[in-house]
Amino acid sequence: MKLHVDNNPSLKLFTSHGDGYVAVNLERYTTHLLVLPDRVEPDWTRHDFAALEQQDFAHLAACGAEIVLLGTGPRLRFPHPALQQPLMAAGIGLEVMDTAAACRTYNILASEGRKVAAALLIDTP
Repeated sequence: MKLHVDNNPSLKLFTSHGDGYVAVNLERYTTHLLVLPDRVEPDWTRHDFAALEQQDFAHLAACGAEIVLLGTGPRLRFPHPALQQPLMAAGIGLEVMDTAAACRTYNILASEGRKVAAALLIDTP
C-alpha cells in the first residue's frame, strides 16, 4: 500500500508497506526498524516477537519519544506486561498494533509534530 508523502523532506515518514517490508521516504527496509521523525534505526532488536526482552523496551524508552507504536507484524500481538516496564517507568506511552496500522498512525502523529516512534517487527514471508 502506498502512503501520502509529506512535503518536509527531513521528516521520516512511511511511504509504503507490504509483506516483509516497509519503506521510509522511499527507502525500502526488510528488517526490524525503529523510525522517529528525525532518524531511522534499522535492526532496533535482534529478536522476533516471541523472544523480545525488557532490554529491547529499554532501548525504546531511551529514544526520546513520548509515545511508541509497536508494530507486531501482519497480526496484532501483545507483549508481556513485564517487558513494558522501562517504558512505564519513563512515562512513555505504548500502543500495540499490526505493522500496517502502526505505519499509518505514525505518519499522522509525526506530521502533527508529535514525538512519536514506530518500532516495527518485520516478518519475512
